[in-house]
Amino acid sequence: MATIRSTSADTSAASTTLSPQQRHVSSYTALLRKVRQEGLLRRRYGYYWTRIAAVTIAFVLVWVAVAFLGDTWWQLVPAAVLGVVSAQFGFLGHDLAHHQVFVSKRWNIWAARVVAGLFTGLSYTWWKGKHNKHHNAPNQEERDPDIGPGVLAFTPAQAAPRTGFAARFTRNQGWAFFPLLTLEGLQLHLMSVQTLLQQKTDRYRWVELGFIAVRLGGYVAVLLAMLPVGKAAAFVGLQLALFGVLLGGAFAPNHKGMPLVPAGMKVDFLRRQVMMSRNIRGGAFTDFMMGGLNYQIEHHLFPSMPRPNLKRVKPLVQTHCAEHDVPYTETSLWRSYRIVVRYLNAVGLGARDPFQCPLIQQYRA
Repeated sequence: MATIRSTSADTSAASTTLSPQQRHVSSYTALLRKVRQEGLLRRRYGYYWTRIAAVTIAFVLVWVAVAFLGDTWWQLVPAAVLGVVSAQFGFLGHDLAHHQVFVSKRWNIWAARVVAGLFTGLSYTWWKGKHNKHHNAPNQEERDPDIGPGVLAFTPAQAAPRTGFAARFTRNQGWAFFPLLTLEGLQLHLMSVQTLLQQKTDRYRWVELGFIAVRLGGYVAVLLAMLPVGKAAAFVGLQLALFGVLLGGAFAPNHKGMPLVPAGMKVDFLRRQVMMSRNIRGGAFTDFMMGGLNYQIEHHLFPSMPRPNLKRVKPLVQTHCAEHDVPYTETSLWRSYRIVVRYLNAVGLGARDPFQCPLIQQYRA
């Protein structure tokens, strides 16, 4: 990695001897140095302990409300609240898995296991493997699991072979994306368990399976002990649907509809993370409901940065990108959702290159 010299004259002279890709690598080094000097990578223990305590208290109060209300359809209110609380635990698990919370790697990992397993019903091992691949190659075909093949076709290559009903569905799949998010919570639980059962060499898989069994099994058992089957099923259905919509609705706007990177293309870290990501504008409510993932560009550039510092580093990143001609994308939440729907429908209609990648244009030039 190239070194940035102390004087602007030396930097300018050195930059003329570097290739375009080396200059971007060098510029990221300079940005990282400035971020460290500002102290933006330091842990924020007060923030995280307060948030962990608040979400845990909310979780307990939900079950107190369930016990107090008894056999009534008003139970759908704590069910909805539990959906929100579960999503907040999911965001905390995400931060812990990225080592944003504690200095100790071991503390982060075990706290992530506990939060994900006992409070959310998800596997840390499954999440870490999938999410690390996404961070290494966001929106890159055949490498990013978040745009891998599934019910929806996220790339033209996935849509092309479909025929019959599958093809007709794919042509309008953008409209189905958000309704399908109501099933995302159930899928996350199933994928967690399936991965742990298949990865027989994982050292802690039985620990995580035990956590998930306690969370999901205890959850259903308590509801059936307090409510008739119909009301218990409605409670679970609403909680899971809202949980899936909140998590999926926070992750979907960040990359869907941004340019795709061909499978074999090599891109420097700065542009790979910035140009394939999208920030979402908003205030404190947006920050809360999206778990800080609305600062997706900053998160991808500095994955271990504590969540409250992402907002503070944003002006530095914007200025740096402007100085180095790296496109920085930010929009409103609702416009990002429209982009996602339009992109998915464009893929389904057979658009060969629905969103032209500026990287391809640059390298071809």
